[in-house]
Amino acid sequence: MLSEEEVPAKLPETGKIWFNGRFIDWKDAKVHVLSHGLHYGTGVFEGIRCYATEKGSFIFRLKEHIDRLFRSARLYGMHIPYTKDEICNAIKETVRINGLDACYIRPIVFYGYHHLGVIPYGCPVECVIAAWKWGAYLGEESLQKGIRCTFSSWQRFHPNTVPAVAKACGHYLNSLLAAMEARQKGFDEAIMLDCKGYVAEG
Repeated sequence: MLSEEEVPAKLPETGKIWFNGRFIDWKDAKVHVLSHGLHYGTGVFEGIRCYATEKGSFIFRLKEHIDRLFRSARLYGMHIPYTKDEICNAIKETVRINGLDACYIRPIVFYGYHHLGVIPYGCPVECVIAAWKWGAYLGEESLQKGIRCTFSSWQRFHPNTVPAVAKACGHYLNSLLAAMEARQKGFDEAIMLDCKGYVAEG
């Protein structure tokens, strides 16, 4: 178990979240507890960084991130009801409307509430974009002193089991197991191997 000092701080609330085409207050961004994505991990997302520069805020490789978001959605038969340009513009506006210069941006697309059969027929595709201030992933000290890694006993899943090229919500149970194991052993992060023993993720 982590000590109180090691438990991450709660997400810092920003003013607005883009939710299905409109901005709503952070506290009002809610979904039904029987949403398909909550029960089956049927969602795709991106983790995007925005940096403060002398010329203003710069969103790192926005086009490439959104290209991957749409590819991930397509692999799971998910039709995003917006164009790539609309999502890119919504991301820029989310950063602007919240007055952020450097931040982390999380666009996520998932199957919402309709029924709970495994195949999400009839389930709406929900689209959400949130942004907030988030420093170095493993803390600012890690940038100066480095981190301690260990090889995980958990393997990265085989690409013939699920489409590993998709950045899908349910895939991260694999990463969660590896990361938790590493922390329990006193390390900061895990390195995962594939079924052939090659480094696959870290």
